[in-house]
Amino acid sequence: MSHPPFRVLIVEDHQVVAEGLAVLLNEHPELRVVALAGRVGEVEHLADVERIDVVLCDFWLPDGTGAEAVAALRAHQPDVAVVFLSADQSDRVILTALESGAAGYLVKSAGGADVAEAVRRAVDGEILVPARQLARLLARRREQAQRTEEHARRLDSLTPREREILALMTEGRDNREIARELSISYTTVRSHVRHLLSKMGARSKLEAVVRAAEWVG
Repeated sequence: MSHPPFRVLIVEDHQVVAEGLAVLLNEHPELRVVALAGRVGEVEHLADVERIDVVLCDFWLPDGTGAEAVAALRAHQPDVAVVFLSADQSDRVILTALESGAAGYLVKSAGGADVAEAVRRAVDGEILVPARQLARLLARRREQAQRTEEHARRLDSLTPREREILALMTEGRDNREIARELSISYTTVRSHVRHLLSKMGARSKLEAVVRAAEWVG
């Protein structure tokens, strides 16, 4: 006996696109679109009322991301397969999608046959990201993690006084204002500023402030 069609959920906030994808996928006998959703908030409800085999999901949605929609769905149906279809080709977004458990990530310029094939293969548990691209993405993530560790190490190397001064610098205070605020001499402030700039690898107070904002935020 043949396998019943795989049940597909499409998560896409543009109705025309969602309906077009539904028509495309329903042309394949092994696939059947059973529901459309346009927001993260709709996905959890659908997971309660529909059994889903595979979800075809945009990444950016009006009330969140496709990764959040996938998490909501998998809280109810952990074995669902996932393919993202998005216009965003940034490494950061693709990595986030893959880390959410997606089998693949397609851009919206992909052909209809490619989309249908990706949905079919995702149900079979295949990884649909080319090995070379996946290796590049993982290497970039390792580099980012190493930079994050280095930034944390530099910030941790600041003394409590240097942290106070850096905080006041981020408020736009100059050295004389900092000296008055902390009841220390102007010369002492300049010395602390030199040390914290060196520890942060910054060439100016402005650069130190920008780096601190980037590293902490």
